[in-house]
Amino acid sequence: MTQKIRVGDDVLRSIPDPGQAAVLPKDGETNILITSALPYCNNVPHLGNIIGSTLSADVFSRYNRTRNRRTLYICGTDEYGTATETAALKEGTTPRELCDKYYALHKETYEWFDIGFDHFGRTSTAKHTEICQSIYLNLGQQGYLEKQIKDQTYCEGCKKFLADRYVEGICPNCSYVDARGDQCDGCSRTLDAIDLIEPRCLIDKTHNVIARSSSHMYFKLDAAQPALEDWIKKSWKKGKWSPNATINADGEIVDARMKSGLKPTPVTRDLAWGVPIPPLGREDDEEMSGKVLYVWFDAVIGYVSITGEYTPEWKQWWFNPDNVRLYQFMGKDNVYFHTIYFPAMLLADGRDWTTLHHLSTTEYLNYEGGKFSKSKNRGVFGPAAKETGIPASVWRYYLLSTRPETADAMFSWADCIAANNNVLLKNFGNFVNRALKFLSAQYDSVLPESGDAPGPLSPNDPLDAEFITDINALLKDYIDAMESVKIRLGLQTVMLISSRGNGYLQASGLNKALMTSNPQRCAQVVSRAVNLIYVLSALIYPFMPATSDGLLLQLNAPARVVPEVLSTDILAGHRIGQPDHLFKNIDEKMDQVWKVRFGGDESAKKEEEEAPTSKRKAKKTGAGNAAPNGVAVSGPKSPEVVALEAKILEHGQVVRGLKENKEPKDVVDAAVTELKRLKAELVLLEKSRNATA
Repeated sequence: MTQKIRVGDDVLRSIPDPGQAAVLPKDGETNILITSALPYCNNVPHLGNIIGSTLSADVFSRYNRTRNRRTLYICGTDEYGTATETAALKEGTTPRELCDKYYALHKETYEWFDIGFDHFGRTSTAKHTEICQSIYLNLGQQGYLEKQIKDQTYCEGCKKFLADRYVEGICPNCSYVDARGDQCDGCSRTLDAIDLIEPRCLIDKTHNVIARSSSHMYFKLDAAQPALEDWIKKSWKKGKWSPNATINADGEIVDARMKSGLKPTPVTRDLAWGVPIPPLGREDDEEMSGKVLYVWFDAVIGYVSITGEYTPEWKQWWFNPDNVRLYQFMGKDNVYFHTIYFPAMLLADGRDWTTLHHLSTTEYLNYEGGKFSKSKNRGVFGPAAKETGIPASVWRYYLLSTRPETADAMFSWADCIAANNNVLLKNFGNFVNRALKFLSAQYDSVLPESGDAPGPLSPNDPLDAEFITDINALLKDYIDAMESVKIRLGLQTVMLISSRGNGYLQASGLNKALMTSNPQRCAQVVSRAVNLIYVLSALIYPFMPATSDGLLLQLNAPARVVPEVLSTDILAGHRIGQPDHLFKNIDEKMDQVWKVRFGGDESAKKEEEEAPTSKRKAKKTGAGNAAPNGVAVSGPKSPEVVALEAKILEHGQVVRGLKENKEPKDVVDAAVTELKRLKAELVLLEKSRNATA
């Protein structure tokens, strides 16, 4: 199809999508290095984890690509340490097998959410060991490591020292009986396992746990503090940090640990699963033999080592403070490790590291009046978002529009549905569809001659001065917000721009009558609306990349940069693609269906109670190998059939739960309709399978 696009650096995007080509920084240019907090590799992420770091960082990564900046986005799974060993113990597997399993689940989840890492790696690699050990050795050579002998919990039955999370006992502060060795869930205070009253070994609670001394290496944070304080004050000002737990809006360091004076912190642990301690060439090397690096020491180095897995030229990113800006995204509970611990480590290492430029943190996202809980099946975890049928773009929009930037936020199914129906469908989607369908129907999909010259539209235009001025002001607001990493404000501004586009079409009276009475004006309105849609394809790309791709397909246009002003960039004679709806309405009754589906223990309990009944019925009727829809199945079932049967069984429990709770008839009917649809899908799948058997 014919394309007529204005060519220029201020129009077309030259930086590829994430992961499409190797990216290295270039001297003299703005180069952006982005990291997201590494998720623990012992569970699947929930929606709060996703918005807290990986999704937010993805938005900023994509935004910088729309500014034609060389951008690298790095993340991966944090695999070493006590949490992994404990989880593997509970699942009856090895730490390596556990990490392989959850790495795949994390990767699958992020891919479905269109989170575009340049590289999603892991910390259990040879490159990670190499870089961690080099930093440890440098700290030793620079005089920042010291040996300390401390009492630790020791299990006489297991014959080994117990890491914090292998120990439970009575909290010495609040007397909570099941306090963990690192933190009490009763009073939320951090603990030293040795202080627990009546400590118990999690491996075998009958074993006797005692105190025994052990030698460990400590990082002398107290010695690093003067240089660290100078660095924090300079970086806070240069990177325009938002107020956080380390420094306030006035540039005053408020972290209690720094105010009272940092103390040496352990960097080794008595574990098997971790980075082995390398010899320092000192008398105490033998005492460190068999120990590993503490997970918080090695985890933050994961950003560097994962970059090392991505490119052998990783030092161009990490030893380049003059040309690379490092942006780091995380939840509020990780601030200490990224503003104090990690920077202190890099400063003490002695090499010229790229250090934090800007820190972006979030508060917590809660779920329907409570908290996400994997153990209670409460909330949406990992791949379960896909099962709702809500597209990834809509998930991204809702999560980002409620991003907890300054206070905790609450996930709500009703709000999620309203965001799709009232904002995406009726505002953004309506503007795009109305303009493109009119162009397709009235001009045979070819942009007419409007009289506008290629390039920026004049804010003194005799007919549209107010419209052009408004759009240009909103574009400035968008750029200002995104440059300051105010992601939620950036998204709100995109929706204001599309709303202004709707208002423009309405005020201009775009219809057949205008085309007949004033064809020149009609062509002008169409051209300006189409060019605004082209702008929106770039503005929405960081937040909803699939929606951006859909816009570009309908426009038949290449990816563009974010402009500073509204311009005529799609020119007369350009043929657009086929207009189509970007979004579909979500039935409001699904609110109650999903509340039950993801509501927690009560739903799970009902499912457990119903399951034996279903099995007895199946046995009585001789339908042991029949699908839930009654279709006879010959031979072993395919994975697709098994998965669909499980979904039908699960949704059946949802329907029963709605009926038992005497929910409104329209809510029950919506759930029943969905159940029938799933059963019909299974019938077609079985017929297809039997036909080819």
